[in-house]
Amino acid sequence: MDEVTINGIEYVKKDKQIAGLEYVVIRGDRSGAFAGYLESRDGREVIMNNCRRLWYWDGAASLSGLAASGVSKPENCKFTEPVRIKILDVIEVISTTEKAKKSIESVSIWKA
Repeated sequence: MDEVTINGIEYVKKDKQIAGLEYVVIRGDRSGAFAGYLESRDGREVIMNNCRRLWYWDGAASLSGLAASGVSKPENCKFTEPVRIKILDVIEVISTTEKAKKSIESVSIWKA
């Protein structure tokens, strides 16, 4: 059993959340930018695991550059803690390199 439903919420076992999933950078029309593992996509809706909101980044000129190379100034970035999320307004899905993934994941969790 890989999923369980509790109070109407479907949970996926942690060891099944990442295996085989692509790590991507997502841009939403109004919701912002995110990085994480793409679990599913249906039109403009996506579900992502271990997803971080990219509130502010430094050391990459654009999301495309971020997905290709990561950030060169991780100490200045503001990336939230990872969550499982459904994003409803996706307008861009960018595949990342392993280098970029490691860079994004290395940024300290930003908390207000």
